[in-house]
Amino acid sequence: MIETRIKSAIRDVPDFPLKGVLFKDLTPVLKDTKLCQEITEEFAKRLRGTGLDAIAGIESRGFLFGLMLAARLGLPFLLIRKKGKLPYKPITINYQLEYGSSQLEMQGGDVHPGWKVLIHDDVLATGGTASAAAKLVLSQEGQIAGFLFLMELKFLTGREKIQELSQNIISLASY
Repeated sequence: MIETRIKSAIRDVPDFPLKGVLFKDLTPVLKDTKLCQEITEEFAKRLRGTGLDAIAGIESRGFLFGLMLAARLGLPFLLIRKKGKLPYKPITINYQLEYGSSQLEMQGGDVHPGWKVLIHDDVLATGGTASAAAKLVLSQEGQIAGFLFLMELKFLTGREKIQELSQNIISLASY
């Protein structure tokens, strides 16, 4: 089962980035090329027949499987980045984090009106970043086809926040 394989590869790092936090480090997953291929295939299998027009990956770890999956499905890959990283007509959104605020950007015109866009990131935690990314897509008259994550931290209830944007939420491993 893919969830078992992913969980066995993820490394727990205590007290990172702050004392009392148990960080789920996915870098060992990236060293296992066979597992990366299995993850990409599992994502592709779960998305068959969804009629996607594009996949948008959130900086930076959302680029990893997002690009592989977009290439596998023959879809455009759209970048959602931190403020100041995109050179062409950036559209910016401000959003709240549990410890402050931040900004995300997309290049204007990346999303064609009516496109069904899947939002991808490595982890679903509080849902703030995924929600902000979806709002960038919506601001360009795109539709949210769903959300895709490698892992979900259920105790942070991010799913509840993004369900209002799409009921199609896929995560391969949950904690």
